[in-house]
Amino acid sequence: MEKTGTPVGSYAPDFELPGIDDRVHHLFDYLQNWQVIGVVFLSNHCPEVFSYLDRLKQIQAQFEHQGFTLVGINANDAQQDSEESFNNMKRFALEKQLNFPYLWDSTQDVAHGFGAERTPEAFVIDRQGVLRYSGQIDDNPQEANAVSVPYLQNAIIAVLSGQEVNPKSTQVNGCAIHWRN
Repeated sequence: MEKTGTPVGSYAPDFELPGIDDRVHHLFDYLQNWQVIGVVFLSNHCPEVFSYLDRLKQIQAQFEHQGFTLVGINANDAQQDSEESFNNMKRFALEKQLNFPYLWDSTQDVAHGFGAERTPEAFVIDRQGVLRYSGQIDDNPQEANAVSVPYLQNAIIAVLSGQEVNPKSTQVNGCAIHWRN
C-alpha cells in the first residue's frame, strides 16, 4: 500500500492544535522559535510508545538548547477508544512527566496531512517548514541499550548542522492510528 501524506522534501502540513497546557499550538510559532521541530505521533496506550517515552524525553533534553523542540500529537479517535480522550492525554502526560508539548488532533487532519499511520511515528521539520525526515525513532523499539541506528537523533543532528538527512525515511512499526469511521 502506498503511503499518502507529505513527502520528505515538501513543506510540512501546517497545524493549529490544542495542547494539554490549554493553549493553542501553531506550527508557525514553532518555526519562529526553533531551528528544528520534531513531531511524533503518540498514543496513550500503545506499548511501543511506552517503550520510547524515556528516549523521547532524553532527545528533547539533549537538543532543546541547540534550537530543537519535540512536539507530541495524538490523532487517535477517542470515540473508538476512550483512553485517547483529551482528558486522558492530560493524565498521561502528567503521569509520564512529558517534557514536551502534547497536542490533540481531534479531526485527524494533521495526521492525514503528514501521512502518519502508526504510533510512535516521527517527523523532522527544518526552520523553513520543510519536512526532512519521516519514520522510526530508532532501530530497536524494545531495547534502548541495543539501538544501533538512532534515526531521529541522526536526522536532528543533520538538520541542525545543515547536512542532508540519510536515510530520509524509514519503515515504522508500532500501533496503527485509530481512524474515525
